[in-house]
Amino acid sequence: MRRDGLWHPRLLQIITAMGHTDLIVVADPGLPVPSGVETVDLVWRRGEPGFHPVLDAIRRELVVEHSYVASEAPPGFLPDAERIPHEQLKQLTGQARAVVRTGEATPYANVVLRAGVPF
Repeated sequence: MRRDGLWHPRLLQIITAMGHTDLIVVADPGLPVPSGVETVDLVWRRGEPGFHPVLDAIRRELVVEHSYVASEAPPGFLPDAERIPHEQLKQLTGQARAVVRTGEATPYANVVLRAGVPF
């Protein structure tokens, strides 16, 4: 058993298998997931789990070299992320290893993370 960090077995498998430039998406329940892209569905009711706690847990496990959010997202939402049109973000979702679905009910609460390397 792990002492800390993520405890979700499939999510850990996905993250540890990621290579440089692979993508993973943390999403609200409304983001369409293209066929062929794995979904890790964490949502169990509206608002649970929240977007930010899931994102924070994934970022502690994954080296992230870049992130993308929709330009339509509220100002100040993930200020370090590059803003791109929502349609472009949905296209990137089709290239992701997985989409991690949260219970977040805030419009455009989605981020695409691009894996980096620790060296």
